[in-house]
Amino acid sequence: MSTKGYKEVKDLSKDELITKIRETELALFQTKMKHATGQLENTSSLWKQRKDLARMKGLLTVREKEISNEGMKEK
Repeated sequence: MSTKGYKEVKDLSKDELITKIRETELALFQTKMKHATGQLENTSSLWKQRKDLARMKGLLTVREKEISNEGMKEK
């Protein structure tokens, strides 16, 4: 996910973001297995997938904090 990809993920709803995180985790696992068996040619994809996953999880954390702060303001 490049900067352009991050902008697309930024517009996703919370449920869609969670789904995207699960898909990325699965893809990362598969990439790790390919790397372990020597079938992975582009090892930089591991780094990119880990960074993308971290960005998405960070965005999810921010969204969850925003939701909890909105709930506190209403009380």
